[in-house]
Amino acid sequence: GILEKTRLCLIKKMLPDWEDRRKYHEEFASSTSFHGVHNIVRRQSKARRALWLLVVAGCLATAVWQICSRFSYYFSWPTTTTVVVQYVEKVKFPAVTFCNLNRFQAHAVSNLKVIFLIWNIVSAILQKFTVENKYSQELNDFLLGNQNFSIKDFTRENGFYLNSSTLLECDFFGKPCYPQDFEHVFTEYGNCFTFNHNDLSARRVSLSGRGLHLLFDVQQDKFTDEPTLGYTDAGITFVVHSPQELPRFDGLGLLTPVGTHTQVTIRQLKSIIQEYPWGECKPDIKLQYHKIYSTNGCLLECKARYIQDWCGCLPFILPGNGTECDLLKFYKCVYPAVYNIEIKGLCTVGTHNSTCPAPCEETDYPTTVTYSNFGGEKAIKYFSTKLKKSPEYIRQNLVRIEIKYHDLSYKITQQQKALTISELLADVGGQLGLFCGASMITIIELLEYIFTNFCWMCIFLLLKAPEMPQWNNPSQNQPMQKGKKRGIQEC
Repeated sequence: GILEKTRLCLIKKMLPDWEDRRKYHEEFASSTSFHGVHNIVRRQSKARRALWLLVVAGCLATAVWQICSRFSYYFSWPTTTTVVVQYVEKVKFPAVTFCNLNRFQAHAVSNLKVIFLIWNIVSAILQKFTVENKYSQELNDFLLGNQNFSIKDFTRENGFYLNSSTLLECDFFGKPCYPQDFEHVFTEYGNCFTFNHNDLSARRVSLSGRGLHLLFDVQQDKFTDEPTLGYTDAGITFVVHSPQELPRFDGLGLLTPVGTHTQVTIRQLKSIIQEYPWGECKPDIKLQYHKIYSTNGCLLECKARYIQDWCGCLPFILPGNGTECDLLKFYKCVYPAVYNIEIKGLCTVGTHNSTCPAPCEETDYPTTVTYSNFGGEKAIKYFSTKLKKSPEYIRQNLVRIEIKYHDLSYKITQQQKALTISELLADVGGQLGLFCGASMITIIELLEYIFTNFCWMCIFLLLKAPEMPQWNNPSQNQPMQKGKKRGIQEC
């Protein structure tokens, strides 16, 4: 009874007759804002109707093709790169980290060549280094007999130092600077010293053509390194970097040999990278021990986490607050752990799905370096008299470095979306308007028309559905059962 009442209600109130539906279709075709459809209905000639049908269908197919191509282009996540040069009155001076190419004091390692191998094992965390088998027995003997030996303390006390004897002159934009203005930091070159650490507010410059002027005495007779391990040069190596980032020498350090005058002009380059999927950066990544995100800082923290988990200690050259690893753990655990990290690719950089993706914003300092011989004959005599050293000593130990801005400007390289959502909608609307004369109102009309016909079809199918057999009616089932019994008896 309920099903029958529902059928009658649908027939009377919701399902129009065939004539009303035909009028609805004609009225929609005549009044819709979709151009060209009314010509298919109103034209008396069948040939013209067919012609307009072909025109409307062709324009609709072209519009759909163009819209699909725009969506396909949008979901390929295209980008464009813009370069803007911004001139300013003041610009921040970068940090500069200096190291001596000869890492240790000669008197401290004259009878302890194994120190070079130990430090190379330590610095292997930052750069790849392989210990040859011929040194394994020598290292094992030293480690077993010097378990309380601290390579960190030894390097700090017996490595390169910066004082008035090694830093002879320091001038920053006309004002003198001193060794106290440099911050100590450990790198693969041992003791290094950073100028403009933590981005001091006084390091903003307003004049181009002037900058940081330094005169170093590398003191080759006091500092040495091991040529059998590939350290054969004498001079100063330095790297220009952002004050908030750690110095990275691997492939980025600039070398200044003794007896040369080096002039370095720098520019400031800011790079802005889009987040995934347009670019490769992830803006939600934060580092625990660094103020700003960088791939180098992220890589160091990644290695620190794995080594902390595997060895239960943390190398002093990596960021963190764990227990410092002793020499035995460095050789037996840390060094193999770094090798496993490299081989298994546990700490990767570059793409968005890597451990350390590209930063969304970073500042680099491209450099232009020129060299000349340090000092003429009169200059050599002047420094020889001033330092009470021979002219040959001056040529073999002094290094002059000048670092300055090329001009007071910085360049911004920004990666931008080639097609935004608003531009995609504008393209879609333009294609619909050009080929079909359609707008958003037209889309709503079509959706309403399709929804109405869908409801009519559903009601029609529901009314034409076969009646459900009443299997549970006992009055109808009893005669059938009696007939079955009689048929069995007759058989």
